[in-house]
Amino acid sequence: MMVEEKREVEEEEVKVVEEEEEEERIQSFKELGVCSELVEACDNLGWKAPTRIQMEAIPHAIQGSDIIGLAQTGSGKTAAFALPILQALLQAPQPFFACVLSPTRELAIQISEQFEALGSGIGVKCAVLVGGVAQTDQSIALAKRPHIVVATPGRLIDHLSNTKGFTLRMLKYLVLDEADRLLNEDFEKSLDEILNVIPRERKTYLFSATMTKKVKKLQRACLRNPVKIEAASKYSTVDTLKQQYRFVPAKYKECYLVYILTEMSGSTSMVFTRTCDATGLLALMLRNLGLRAIPISGHMTQVWPLSVLRICHSEAKRLGALNKFKGGECNILICTDVASRGLDIPSVDMVINYDIPTNSKDYIHRVGRTARAGRSGVAISLVNQYELEWYIQIEKLIGKKLPEFPAQEEEVLLLLERVTEAKRISQMKLKETGGKKKRRGGDDVDEDVDRYLGLKNGKAKKFKNR
Repeated sequence: MMVEEKREVEEEEVKVVEEEEEEERIQSFKELGVCSELVEACDNLGWKAPTRIQMEAIPHAIQGSDIIGLAQTGSGKTAAFALPILQALLQAPQPFFACVLSPTRELAIQISEQFEALGSGIGVKCAVLVGGVAQTDQSIALAKRPHIVVATPGRLIDHLSNTKGFTLRMLKYLVLDEADRLLNEDFEKSLDEILNVIPRERKTYLFSATMTKKVKKLQRACLRNPVKIEAASKYSTVDTLKQQYRFVPAKYKECYLVYILTEMSGSTSMVFTRTCDATGLLALMLRNLGLRAIPISGHMTQVWPLSVLRICHSEAKRLGALNKFKGGECNILICTDVASRGLDIPSVDMVINYDIPTNSKDYIHRVGRTARAGRSGVAISLVNQYELEWYIQIEKLIGKKLPEFPAQEEEVLLLLERVTEAKRISQMKLKETGGKKKRRGGDDVDEDVDRYLGLKNGKAKKFKNR
């Protein structure tokens, strides 16, 4: 075993920065070598002391090393690569200085917002290239020659192929955020095309909460003698996260979901499902019970009622739904794994795994939507007999047995009649509106959002307790 481990290290040619138990914690960004302009930007954002991943990655990045960064979700990975890039940009300003690749549109927009916040005092310009937005608008943004381009791989390829005058031949930095997703087969073709048209002489950063070690994938990303930083155990969750599970009969799953949401009625919650259809159905069901829920998923082409469809039928509306959640206009987001990666919504109090993820690594990303940046949070997984094997894999991954969420089944089932009726009405609406949506006009999105969220004159209907 020792020989195999040694061979793996030799093949990857990676220097590993190990966490030392008695390591003295650095107290400021200035001590990391961050310049005064960016230290001031950190202060303005309320960042007083660097997180562990920032503390370990930033000095190596400033010194010019390629970085592989592995850290718990919510631990400040974006700033760990944004600050060194902005500092290098200050020293040698040029357009198209850095490109950050993200697997999702929402994360790309969030990364751009953080670059702009950190670079507001030094005039940093960013362009976001994602689907769901007119390419002509993005081409106009590229014509302004931004310093930072944040993109999903497919849309970046579209612009490299079709936008006149746009090139990344002078690129100095490439970042793969959520790198384990970007290095898998879904993005393989697009990523290879991008790597073929950007300079080989560049700095490359790979950041994620979960990371593959396959040598071929690292070599394909063209890292040069990278520093590998593991700021946490491989698949850990933060100490401030309270994790529980509940084994439930499949037929009562909706009942338990409603019970938990009403017991935690003051909380902001994300509910993860396995399919896009389930997000729409559950959101409608909860709405029929007076709860302010809104759906978001990666494929918004399902036949949903018009009010749902108008919110989410395009990527722009999908982002609008996310902003409604961020802004507190609804407190329950029903989502697929499209929302599990990298989104920073500080106010999330609870994550519910309505469906257990088939890939245990996705659990880490899901529960990482709460208990971020030192805050506390709760994660509850509802497990039926068909999902037991997947749940066991999750416990193996995180290395511990989770306690059971306390609930008296007799009390939960007092909700059964109301939940069953709400679900029946929701299913009926789905069928009824399938053929009508094409014939109806109008696009008063704000009015429809209020109606969908159960709002009237700014007030939400209350779901009375049992």
